[in-house]
Amino acid sequence: MKAAVLRESPRPEQPAVSLRDAAFGYNGRSRVARLTLDIDAGSAVALIGPNGSGKSTLLQGLIGLAEHTAGSVRVLGSLPAEARGQVATLPQADTRNADLPVTLHQVVAMGLYRKLGPLRPFGRQHRQSIHAALERVGLAPFAGRLFGELSGGQQQRGVLARALVSHPKLLLLDEPFNGLDRENRDTLLTLVRELRQEGRTIIVSTHDLEIAQQACTHALLLSAGHAVDEPGHPASFGPVAEAVTLEAVEHAFQDEAVEIDGHTIVTGTHEHGAPSQLGTPGRLRKAD
Repeated sequence: MKAAVLRESPRPEQPAVSLRDAAFGYNGRSRVARLTLDIDAGSAVALIGPNGSGKSTLLQGLIGLAEHTAGSVRVLGSLPAEARGQVATLPQADTRNADLPVTLHQVVAMGLYRKLGPLRPFGRQHRQSIHAALERVGLAPFAGRLFGELSGGQQQRGVLARALVSHPKLLLLDEPFNGLDRENRDTLLTLVRELRQEGRTIIVSTHDLEIAQQACTHALLLSAGHAVDEPGHPASFGPVAEAVTLEAVEHAFQDEAVEIDGHTIVTGTHEHGAPSQLGTPGRLRKAD
């Protein structure tokens, strides 16, 4: 009689991002704090909050460019600086190459420098990766065009191609939809959905609830430098339909007047008869 063989149950996949009472900031001062959450691999998280709430600081902290001032943080199972090679970023309005005599192809190629180094020549496989990234964002016909000659929306898509060319596991997008026309917005929106379906993890900072509702699985609301997790207030992190409520947005934007789906929210109150949950796409912006 054969002895029974005990097999370990398969271990669940580790979170893409794991924070435990984590705080981030600069010069020893925390700008975003009190964050305890796990972001599962393959999730797309909308990071929502007013200006100054720490959205960009959090994204910088996840790649080790903002100080980790308290708590613990793991990105893809490692410390942020150690995971940086598997993380790609799309910063706000990245126009650093707009005035340089570089082509779109050269800008996208920069996304491979971290792995190859800037002086190593590209091989056939690398050139194919660059072309595939440009095709992915719909800009392959513009590969030889000077980057500065492209429209703002095309430049933003080109910078996204630069982020995608290295096949990152985690994408951090900082207000990528600001100032884009509808065509470019729709292209980016479709890309976010496709990338999530491929199993990539995405964290996107945005003021646009349409992005959260149509492309993301979860939302994290930040207010006054910390998560909206005080007693008596809605949970700040969770599935979009549960986390993005009028009450939660009202609390996060307590010092600003905002408009959501035509409803104006002003310092702790919202328009009579407004729904308590946002079930339709809408744009979050300061009210006039």
